[in-house]
Amino acid sequence: MKAIFAAIIFTFTIHSAAKAQADAANGVWLNEEKDAKVQIYKNGGKYFGKLIWMAHPLEADGKTPRRDAKNTNSSLRGRPLQGLVILTGFEYDADDQEWEDGKIYDPKSGKTYSSKMKIKGNTLDIRGYVGAPLFGRTTVWTRAE
Repeated sequence: MKAIFAAIIFTFTIHSAAKAQADAANGVWLNEEKDAKVQIYKNGGKYFGKLIWMAHPLEADGKTPRRDAKNTNSSLRGRPLQGLVILTGFEYDADDQEWEDGKIYDPKSGKTYSSKMKIKGNTLDIRGYVGAPLFGRTTVWTRAE
C-alpha cells in the first residue's frame, strides 16, 4: 500500500514539475532592442505572445496609434500594433525543454517565421526560421517582471 501511495505521489510530483516547467515562459518579456514588451500566455494547451507595450506607440503625428503597416497582407495593414498577437501556437516539448512548432510575426518586416523558444536563465532565446532552424536567426528577450 505504501508503495502504491509513493508511486502516486511521485507521478503527481513529476507531472506538476513538468507543468511548471512548461509554464515558465508565461509572463512579460522585453525584446532584444528594449523597445517592446510581449506578454506570453497559455491558451488551450499552446503558448502565445501579445505585444503589450512599445517605446514608440504613436505615428510621427504623435496622435495616431502605430499600425501594422509592413504586413505582407494588405488587408491587415490597418490593425494597431499594440495588442497584436505576434507569437502563436507554441507547444512545450519536455524532452528538449523548449517550445516548438510556433510562429513569430515580425512587425518591423511584416513577415511571419516558423519559430521555437528556449529559456536560458532569465532570458528567452527565440529562433525564427524558414524551412529548418539552421536557416534562421535568434533574438534574445529578457524577463521584464
